[in-house]
Amino acid sequence: MTKSDTQPLVTLGDIPAALGLLTRLPVRVDSEQAAKRGAAAAWAYPLIGAFIGVIAALIAAGALALGLAETVVAVFIIATQIILTGAMHEDGLADCADGFWGGWDPARRLAIMKDSQIGTYGVLALGLLLMLRWVTLTALLSHGSVFAILVIGAMVSRAAMVGVMAVMTNARNGGLSRAVGRPSYATASIAALMSGVAVILAFGTGAILLIIVACALAIGTGLVARAKIGGQTGDVLGATQQITEIGILLAALYVLAA
Repeated sequence: MTKSDTQPLVTLGDIPAALGLLTRLPVRVDSEQAAKRGAAAAWAYPLIGAFIGVIAALIAAGALALGLAETVVAVFIIATQIILTGAMHEDGLADCADGFWGGWDPARRLAIMKDSQIGTYGVLALGLLLMLRWVTLTALLSHGSVFAILVIGAMVSRAAMVGVMAVMTNARNGGLSRAVGRPSYATASIAALMSGVAVILAFGTGAILLIIVACALAIGTGLVARAKIGGQTGDVLGATQQITEIGILLAALYVLAA
């Protein structure tokens, strides 16, 4: 039984707790209650994603109104997302790239992931992902449909994090993911349902492809993590968010271009 199984499924206090965890905004949080809720608050992660997506979309709208080129607006979107989250998900992706391919056994991989220094694999992973995000966002801006997908991508990718948290054990005894705990399947289902409804409302029948892509990438990331380190960590969750989000952006671009 997980810690969230013995608590109310949803409380309003979960929203500021999730906001304080997933962003760098100065949010006043009841730390005692947040610690007590732990992973039970994970249902609210997609809501925080929606908030981040809306802010990024507003920045993009303002930049476009000023007449800035789409290539520049795409940079503004990425910068806004990074500033709001403190690059915590990007850091997780880089740590996973370094650890998964820089170590020969799970213990060594986990040690590399915990190291604050970034290695070649991490730099390459970040560089490739940022370039791909920039190119994809620029293309979406040219279609005039980037605003909804910013919210959708941020929501679904954070729901994917909750799903990985729920189905996978922790790979280490310490760390942020271990401290937060594992959400119940009911908590993960709420996060998935909210995100799924949002995708369907935004894309109609095209939502099927986006949902399939998101599930496939989240499952694939989880399987790689299990093979490399035997479970999930906060870094794995960050990598899941990044990989799932870029997959959704690419799938959305395909749907719009079809």
